[in-house]
Amino acid sequence: MASLHRARRNHGARLSEAEVDGMALVTLENELLRVGVLAGKGADVLELLYKPLDLDFCWARAQPLANPARRPPSGHDDTATYLDWYPGGWQEVLPSAGAPSAHAGALFGQHGEVHLAPWDHEIVADTAAEVAVRFRVRLRRLPLLLERTMSLRGGEPLLRIEERLVNESGVEQRAMWGQHVVFGAPFLEPGMRIRLPEGVRVLPHPDAVGPRGRRIDPGDGAPFAWPHAPAAPGASRSAAADNAPATDASPTVDLSRVPPRGGPGEMLYLTDLPAGWYELGRPGKPAFRLDWDVRVLPYLWLWQELGAGDGYPWHGDAYVVGLEPSSSYPTNGIAEAVANGSALRLAPHAELTLAWSARILPDGLPDA
Repeated sequence: MASLHRARRNHGARLSEAEVDGMALVTLENELLRVGVLAGKGADVLELLYKPLDLDFCWARAQPLANPARRPPSGHDDTATYLDWYPGGWQEVLPSAGAPSAHAGALFGQHGEVHLAPWDHEIVADTAAEVAVRFRVRLRRLPLLLERTMSLRGGEPLLRIEERLVNESGVEQRAMWGQHVVFGAPFLEPGMRIRLPEGVRVLPHPDAVGPRGRRIDPGDGAPFAWPHAPAAPGASRSAAADNAPATDASPTVDLSRVPPRGGPGEMLYLTDLPAGWYELGRPGKPAFRLDWDVRVLPYLWLWQELGAGDGYPWHGDAYVVGLEPSSSYPTNGIAEAVANGSALRLAPHAELTLAWSARILPDGLPDA
């Protein structure tokens, strides 16, 4: 990795640029945080490191970073094209989310287009008080421009993000937009709590997303109140370490608790959020908080892969939880989101702005 731009300071807020496998890598940091952004592939957030404890809040997949432009896929597979180059961390999802789908005469692979594209970037602030970088990408299959400005201020455990999505055409555009925020080791631990605003409801994905069934019983697919759900048929109360008290013989699952390794995966959509925020962690250890504009991204996807997937692509190694704000649902791609009315509408030449932030809570979550 060759350094292209070295930070001008060794204190306060600062940034640097480097290159890995031909991809630009931009690092923003201050006294408390270090944030690595792979501008050369999707502007993926590869690292959100809390310096006092050398604790990374991003999941780092156990494979080397690789440039999709230098290593073509071995076969045509719109899902594998995403997964083969997925390094962990956090991705921007646009203009489709989830499974490959078709819309407006174009085909979109897993999670759309921008996660594989190289983004341009420019430094817009570089002082000890604040550093900021603007990332920009134009889609090829829809006439959309996406800009993302990321900033850190000195002494704050807070990453600020401001985004702008522009329809550059004279035709209305539909899109799914989201943030693929995924947590793993060493931060993620069994028993951690997911805190949400009061009043959230849960829409279950209709099918299992892993090879060993699922954690909950989706019933007829009707929404239910967060966080308690009926356990999958055949589950025993003793087998579910994260079960909640129940008044009958049927075990229930407390979805607000991170389950132990080895169980089946799950995919759920949280809706009716009165405010856009969540927290993940436990008392006494640094925790994580995400805030976003729920008017733009009204859904929160909850994805869990707990190690039961022993074939491609995880091979039993993934123990992760995704908490992913999204404009739309489900994970079946843009065609279904357009059909159910949840896809964004961008009027001709219109733009949409989104503010969100990631904060480390040094003292952890309050006692339950």
